[in-house]
Order: sequence, then C-alpha cells, then structure tokens
Amino acid sequence: MSAISPVPILTPAHTATRSIVIEPMDVHDIPAVMEIERMAFPRPWPEKAYRYELAENDNAYFVVARALNIENATASSTSPWHRLAQLLHLPHLPGRTAAQTARIAPHAAPVLGFAGMWMYVDEAHIATIATHPSVRGRGIGERILLDLLHEAQRRHAVTVTLEVRVSNIVAQNLYRKYEFEEVGRRKAYYHDNREDALLMTITNFESPAYRERLEALEHSLVSGS
Repeated sequence: MSAISPVPILTPAHTATRSIVIEPMDVHDIPAVMEIERMAFPRPWPEKAYRYELAENDNAYFVVARALNIENATASSTSPWHRLAQLLHLPHLPGRTAAQTARIAPHAAPVLGFAGMWMYVDEAHIATIATHPSVRGRGIGERILLDLLHEAQRRHAVTVTLEVRVSNIVAQNLYRKYEFEEVGRRKAYYHDNREDALLMTITNFESPAYRERLEALEHSLVSGS
C-alpha cells in the first residue's frame, strides 16, 4: 500500500519534519491509525490485522508519526500546529495547553502517519505507509520511510522491497529518490480495481555507498537544504 500524495503545504516541509517523532505503534494508536487507513486506501486493513501485527508477529515493525511541537493554543490560535490539533481533534486535559497534554499523555499527541514493515530473513518488506490527508506533501511520509530504512539496517537487511500502484507516481518518485528500482510487476494486485503493482527494491542496500546516500538524504530532509 502507499498513500503519499501532495496537498497544500501549511508550513515548510523541513519545519514539519523537525516537529514530529517516529515511535513504535501500540494498541492505543489503532483508532487513529484506522482513521487514516480508511481515508488513504480503497480497501483498508481491518483493525484486527493491526492487533495481530503488534501482538503476535515478531517479524513486524510498525510505527506512527506524532506531532512533537504542538504550539500553545492560547498563544496563537492561528498557528499551523494549533490548526492541525483542531483538525485532528487533539484532546486537551483541563487547564493545560496542547503541548502539556502531549507530554503528560503521549497518546493524545495526534498521529500524523504510520507505516509497517516485515522482515523475511534478510529481506525487509514495507507493507504499508500512509499520512493523514491534511499533512501530505510536508515530508512526513519521507521521515517515516527513513525510519523504516534505518530499522532495516539495524536488522541487517540485504534488500528492501515494496509494492506500489502503477498510478501512484508521487510515491514512485519518492521511492526512486531512495534508490528503489522497479524489478517486477504484479498483475491485478489491488483488488479494488485490479490495478497492477510495481515491485520496487533497493538492491545495493548493504553497500557503503548506499549508507552514505541515506545519510545525505536524511540531512537534506531535516535541514531543508
């Protein structure tokens, strides 16, 4: 699955990417994940699939991206993060700012995106990645992808693979930026419209040259250079 597509940008992408944290998904995140899932995919995964991945699949790695720096709502009701908190229905504890709420109750910080990856011996397979429609085009999906690639390195993956719809050019361009190459095509892979999927793989994932490339891409994304 893939749901990376551009929408109007509220803040510079590098600012947004510095204002999120990627952390392991847990069961408290499932309702927010399901909300994004339903908006992102024509045939969303069922909730029980996420519960299985989190509780029973030792080879799974699932993460969420959270807003890190929700600005003081009383200080600026027009700030982009305040608007985002309102849009995503960020709950508040009585008498506390959104930022204080997020620190005290981490799961109250809005989930902006999520992803999942499976390990098959020495192959990392990216199973799903999506961001909330309101924050697409701001580098958050790319930050999540970077986290998956770093985890694949930590797990000593030799290759990284994924499937992507042939019509999803935006996602394909992102993947090619990270040196995914088209290595095959799965006919009628998507059941909603029988669209083909491109099978894309990083074939030189273990090489020193790719590690340097990944570091350079990460520096560019975070610094905005």
